[in-house]
Amino acid sequence: MTNPPSLLLVLSTCLHLLQWILDKLRITRLAQRILLHVLAAGPIPQHVAIVMDGNRRYARGKGKMVQEGHGDGYMALRRVLEICLRLNIQCVSVYAFAIDNFKRSPDEVDALMHLAENKLLELCSHGNLLQEYGVRLNVVGRLSLFPENVQVAVRKAEQLTKSNNRSILNVCMPYSSRDEMTTAVEGCIREALAEDDYFTESITEDTINSHLMSVQRGSPPVDILIRTSGVKRLSDFMLWQCCENTQLHFSKTYWPDFGLFDFVPIILEWQRSVWFRRHDVLFRS
Repeated sequence: MTNPPSLLLVLSTCLHLLQWILDKLRITRLAQRILLHVLAAGPIPQHVAIVMDGNRRYARGKGKMVQEGHGDGYMALRRVLEICLRLNIQCVSVYAFAIDNFKRSPDEVDALMHLAENKLLELCSHGNLLQEYGVRLNVVGRLSLFPENVQVAVRKAEQLTKSNNRSILNVCMPYSSRDEMTTAVEGCIREALAEDDYFTESITEDTINSHLMSVQRGSPPVDILIRTSGVKRLSDFMLWQCCENTQLHFSKTYWPDFGLFDFVPIILEWQRSVWFRRHDVLFRS
């Protein structure tokens, strides 16, 4: 019988080999599906959060308008979301629009609002990706800051997918983690006052957690947080939800170019860390 250290070495070697193959080969769509099926047989994260950064720099580098960069970023979202769904990842959260983004030029903000309205409805159209995989769409953020037409699109998109229960897509906009935590604390206080419970002991970490917008929509703790474009900061995204075991990955790839060959090595690294944690628990017990 193979002892645990040897098994761990074999698993690590296999993961390194698979990553080397990814680096060297361009594979067909059928081969991609087979690869994802093999990966899905191992440990899979429940929640992947992504800061979709680099659309504007990508556009400038390609000689495109900024609006075109955001449009290409939407196509990257579809591509990466399908990979996540094929891996049976339960929840994906993407940082689509920060509250601070309203400070950008009026032309860019107007273009982003138009894109949000159109793509929300496109994501949920008949026979589309979310319906095919049974994904419930949540728009998480301070929605009152949106123009009325975008709010209408949000309500329609959420209504169309509310019965889907296989997985969750959180589109965070307009969002900031500090705003989400502040709103959660305010909710805890209002609830305590309504119950005539003035004891601070009644508001705990678990109480605040349960009032977070994303948690109320069914999101588990974040296993992996990815930021594209080479920038190494979290920019006020999912700060509470990133638990002690959350892996942070900073990819140099601009978001519109991000795809399978960027994402699979991240999953491999996460799987490797899971095997090593299990190994450590086994030998401490």
